[in-house]
This record gives sequence, C-alpha cells and structure tokens, in this order.
Amino acid sequence: MLAAPSKCRPSAAALVVAPPAAARRRLRCRCCEDTLGVPRRRLQQQLPAVPGLHLNHAQQQQQAAAPAPHLAPVAAPPPPPRPRRIVLVQHGESEGNVDEAAYTRVPDPRIGLTAQGWSDADDCGRRLRDLFAQDGDDWKVYFYVSPYRRSLETLRGMGHAFEPHRIVGVREEPRLREQDFGNFQDREQMRLEKEIRLRYGRFFYRFPNGESAADVYDRITGFRETLLADIDIGRFQPPGTTTTGDMNIVLVSHGLTLRVFLMRWYKWTVRQFEGLENLANGGALVMQTGDGGRYSLLVHHTADELRAFGLTEEMLQDQMWQKTAKPGELNHRFMTNGQSFFHPFTTIY
Repeated sequence: MLAAPSKCRPSAAALVVAPPAAARRRLRCRCCEDTLGVPRRRLQQQLPAVPGLHLNHAQQQQQAAAPAPHLAPVAAPPPPPRPRRIVLVQHGESEGNVDEAAYTRVPDPRIGLTAQGWSDADDCGRRLRDLFAQDGDDWKVYFYVSPYRRSLETLRGMGHAFEPHRIVGVREEPRLREQDFGNFQDREQMRLEKEIRLRYGRFFYRFPNGESAADVYDRITGFRETLLADIDIGRFQPPGTTTTGDMNIVLVSHGLTLRVFLMRWYKWTVRQFEGLENLANGGALVMQTGDGGRYSLLVHHTADELRAFGLTEEMLQDQMWQKTAKPGELNHRFMTNGQSFFHPFTTIY
C-alpha cells in the first residue's frame, strides 16, 4: 500500500506518472497566504515586473542612468466635508444640583437626573432637532456622551426628539466625564476646598484625590485629537453616502469639561478660561461652520449671548474672524498667537 501523498511534495506514484518538472510546477506550494495554491507561472503574470530584477550589473547601471519615464500625478481624493455643527450640551438638572449632600452617599458617576432634569433633556432635544431641520431633509446627528449617569439620562431624554434614521451613532466617551472631585465627598470639606480654589485659581487648583481643570485639559486634548481624526477619515458619513455636510456632532457632558473643551479648541488662555460661566442645565452652545469652513460661536449665537457666557471683546473679535477664515489659517492679531502679546497694554495674567 502506498502512503498518502503530501500536500507540499508529490508522492512517489505521482512522479512515476508525470515528468518530474511538470509535477514540481503543478504541485509546488507557497508559504505566503496570498499566493497559496497559485502556480508560479500564473503568479508571475499577476505581479508587476520589478525593474532590473534579471539584469546583470552593467545593465542595471545603464538602466539607473536612464531618465525615469514621466509619471502622471495622481490626485489625492478630497477630504470629507466637515460636519456642519459641533454642539456642546450641559446635562439636565441632577440630584446633586438640588442637594449637595447627595455626593456624600452616592458616587458621583451614579448621580441621576431629577424630574426637572428629564424635562430639561426633552426640551434640549426638541430645540436641537428644530435647529438641525433648518438644513433641509438630509441632516443627521452623531452623539458623544460622558459615561456619568446624569449625562446618559440626558441623552436618553434628548433622543425622544430624533427619528431613528437621523441618528448615525452614539459613543460613550470617558474623557468627557466630569472633573473628579474625589470619591465620596464630605459636604463641609468640599465647601472649604471650593473657597480655597477661588483664592488659588480655578484652573490649577487640584482637589484632594481628584483633578484640577488643568488635568481635565490634558484628557480633553486627547479627545480633541480623536474627534479631528474621526472628522478627517469620514467616520460620520452614513453608510452608502459621500457627504457629511449636513452632519451634526453633539457632545453631552458637564459644565467645566465643556468650558475646557472650548478653551482647548480656540486656544484660550487660562485667564480667559477663568472668566467663563457654566451653561445652564440642559443648555447648549453651538459651534457652526462659517463661510470659510472654520467653526465659530458667532454663526449661531449673538455677541450678547456670548458675553453672558464670559467671552471678552478680544475673544469675540476672534470669533468674528473665525466666521470667514479657512481651516489652517492663523489669526495673528489674537493675543495667544500674534505680536499683541508683547504690547505693554496687553493683560497677560
């Protein structure tokens, strides 16, 4: 009895029937998964020729000296259009907003909404739907949400305003979580710590066992890079479409986290950050593309609304510039970028 033939070598019986060269050509195996089972002659026909592969040394030198053939430039595909809006939403009224003692018995991430908070979320969802619908009938929305319960419940309440086919996706994003104030909080100790923060500075003061706003800035920087990468690769394009022009991104998060996001996006200074106010529960701030494609707060909001939020005249002038500027351009007149930093009348701290 003959032994079973090997997959990679012809059997003795096969060598008797077929000429050795033909058997080797027909039964030779490859180690690369992409060419497994492909005969060598067919493989060579499929692969492009490698210049100089079978030339001697003199021929290779002659070929290297010859001018390279003209290659027509291949145009890179245009980048996906930017989403029309990035909307920052403050969660609805929470149990901690009405009773600070809740933080002494319930972990901060598990603090939920009050009845008023659910109403805040529903109202916010309806307002945003009306805003997005102004773009026509082809608009979509993509949500990023903090993993804290009050933010998740806010998004659940907002979602009632949107038909399922409008929602492209929802991503829970831990980097959008609230500033960490420690674990279970002692009410009196927390009151004292917040008084110390006012004297030390709202941006740099770190709560014991918690975070400073500067710590939040670091993780928001990472999230911003993720968001920009998602925009650049076209993650927000619904399957089967080629445009994101009517796409809206919504971040459902917390007061300080959203202020730090704006600070990082627009390169505001620490001094400018410390003049900002929190959004109201269920409130929203809209960054919308202007004529040049950059996001500006003045496309949707009035100057008075932004002044109430804490923007200075200098910051408003920069937002006016953002309305017409193109991505990649730099506002050299803005304090953090240009020569005005060295002007003796410029307040730097």
